[in-house]
Amino acid sequence: MTEILRSFLDENGVLTAYPAKRKMKLYALIYLSKKIEADRIYTEKEINELLNRWHSFNDPATLRRELFTHRFITRTPDGTKYSLEKVQPTIEELEKRYG
Repeated sequence: MTEILRSFLDENGVLTAYPAKRKMKLYALIYLSKKIEADRIYTEKEINELLNRWHSFNDPATLRRELFTHRFITRTPDGTKYSLEKVQPTIEELEKRYG
């Protein structure tokens, strides 16, 4: 995964930009989803802090929303608790769904 995203990652594996092309965005979301612990419930603040550790462009809200939209994470209806989806989408499923 890091090889595919190499032009978007710094030497520490931090995402330096959110890709413009859909396929690369999906790879970035897969990469970020692997940083989220399974079976852990995060508050919004905690998920933002985690995302902030893994990107440098200061937009955890967009990343959080994209992870939710593409079904990498789930949240409570009031948006206060987040967790990793039990079954993660594959790149093939995402490409089929979003073209």
